[in-house]
Amino acid sequence: MAAVGIPAVPPGVLVTSRPLDEYCALFGLTRARLAALPGPVLDCPGGAAGLAAEARGLGCRVIAVDPAYALPLPAVATAAVAARAAMAAAMADRPQLYPSPRPYRAERYLRSWDRARLLFAADSAAHPQQYVAAALPRLPFADGAFALTLSGYLLFAYPELFGPESQLAALTELVRVTSPDGEVRVQPLHDGYGRRCGHLGPLRYALGERRIGSEVRRYPGPVGGRPRRVLVLRAADHRRRALR
Repeated sequence: MAAVGIPAVPPGVLVTSRPLDEYCALFGLTRARLAALPGPVLDCPGGAAGLAAEARGLGCRVIAVDPAYALPLPAVATAAVAARAAMAAAMADRPQLYPSPRPYRAERYLRSWDRARLLFAADSAAHPQQYVAAALPRLPFADGAFALTLSGYLLFAYPELFGPESQLAALTELVRVTSPDGEVRVQPLHDGYGRRCGHLGPLRYALGERRIGSEVRRYPGPVGGRPRRVLVLRAADHRRRALR
């Protein structure tokens, strides 16, 4: 049963278990960049990822946020195992979205999720203060609390659950809790079938009206795959000062 005041995990949303290296690839980061950050990182949603546990070894503090954390840890682990099965099915059903140069790559990739899930279980038990039960568009943090905010596989991945107004509210909240000197990075900009967000232009315009600067950066994708597109947000006033 979810804690009072914390929305339940929306039906159909996967509680994934991505490792640190996958985060770096998805968001255009490196371990050195994470180690050099002047403040903590927000991972929203954090799911059952290994990011917080692995980043600690770099001297980087990560706060993971997810409504799933209102559930008992065994229930989160069960949801993560189900997400692994769903990902395996998606990779088999839609191989064009998950290019692989070798036939065994999919299972090897999913084993990295298994390792991340075990790291999450141990780390969340040992450091529960770094796993916060909350959900967008309201986060229990002060303005500018994080040096970098990451949000993966949520706002654009489930368009049936997050419409344009919900996306705008959530993105605005992510910028609020991020330092003016930092960035918010959001990906993917498409749903689970590879269909791109059709209203990204108007959404970015609406963000601009709220004094939030935005750009779409492209990072190299996997071998044989298309480049990754990441939406990067920051306070517009800060960006103008930085360009002077």
